[in-house]
Amino acid sequence: MINLWIKLLRISIKFFHYDEGGILVKKGNNTELKELAKSVLKNYNIIPDDLNIIQNNGLKTLWKVTHNQQNKCLKRLKHEKDKALFTVNAQIYIWNKGGKVPKVYLNDKKEPITEYNGQLFVLYEWIDGKDLYFNKSKDLSIALEGLAKFHVASKGYKAPLGAKISSKLGRWPSQYESMKNRMLKWKEQAKQNPKNKAYSAYLKSIDTIIAIADKALNDLKKSPYNTLTDIALEESSLCHQDYGKGNVLLLGNDAYVIDLDGLTYDLVIRDLRKIIGKRIEKGGKWDKGVIETIIKYYEKGNKLTEDEREILKIDLLFPHWFFAKVKNIFKKNKTLNPYEILKIAQLEKSKEIVLKDLF
Repeated sequence: MINLWIKLLRISIKFFHYDEGGILVKKGNNTELKELAKSVLKNYNIIPDDLNIIQNNGLKTLWKVTHNQQNKCLKRLKHEKDKALFTVNAQIYIWNKGGKVPKVYLNDKKEPITEYNGQLFVLYEWIDGKDLYFNKSKDLSIALEGLAKFHVASKGYKAPLGAKISSKLGRWPSQYESMKNRMLKWKEQAKQNPKNKAYSAYLKSIDTIIAIADKALNDLKKSPYNTLTDIALEESSLCHQDYGKGNVLLLGNDAYVIDLDGLTYDLVIRDLRKIIGKRIEKGGKWDKGVIETIIKYYEKGNKLTEDEREILKIDLLFPHWFFAKVKNIFKKNKTLNPYEILKIAQLEKSKEIVLKDLF
């Protein structure tokens, strides 16, 4: 019986794996995937001259399609159709406004999303650009100005009927509260097993982290946040949420924003906070100059208001990075070197004096 289970396990590993969303999906070999792409492309009246698999990560698969000496990108989506309707139509809207995103090609039914065998596909313009490296000043400047222009071009988007709208407008206070409460819950969990070295490091740090979270939450409640977010969705910009190397390409003099699957309505400073956080975490210390440089580059394409600057400072204060570092210890029972917990906690504790003098 044990041998049978081992045999079945080996078969499942060979033919199936979990995608990013934790869904068990069948692996496809290159021949199967190419035939799948050819079948889908018939909906665009395309018989490819050449076809290459660029990425195969569970449901999310990318093919480079060559047809009539032009390259296109066929993408199999991992999202449900209602969510895809929101992001794909947003990309069409941005492109129509002159935003630097890949064009979406319609199928023979004049639809942007093709359904085939219960799966969703979109055909995009192929952007033959080069990666921008955010640790290089020139590349960072180009990327941030590109992000700013993307934010401006995204304003005015109204999702079509049937789309599942993604919006974080007005939700930051409840998100802060939720993250804080989860960290308090994890504190009680850690107390049950203080001999666990990661838990011990967490317990040494958490009280100060909660105090930082409380201050950010109180500052947010007193800020112009509610006024800024009390607007119609179409008055808001769309945030990318994962803007970095690999999701922005330089073609000529233009920064093209790609992989728009995570678009959401929100204040533009959400994207800025994430970019600043990555640079600070990699540098290992809070650096006023780094933050000011990022904002300066961004403002080449979109000037921030004083209210937006104030709220950005508050969002930088909240201990997002500590939360992100420790959550999988408790949610997924993953292991983490206690030093990493103490290190990120110290980074969070050291920022208040830098942020205080920021603007």
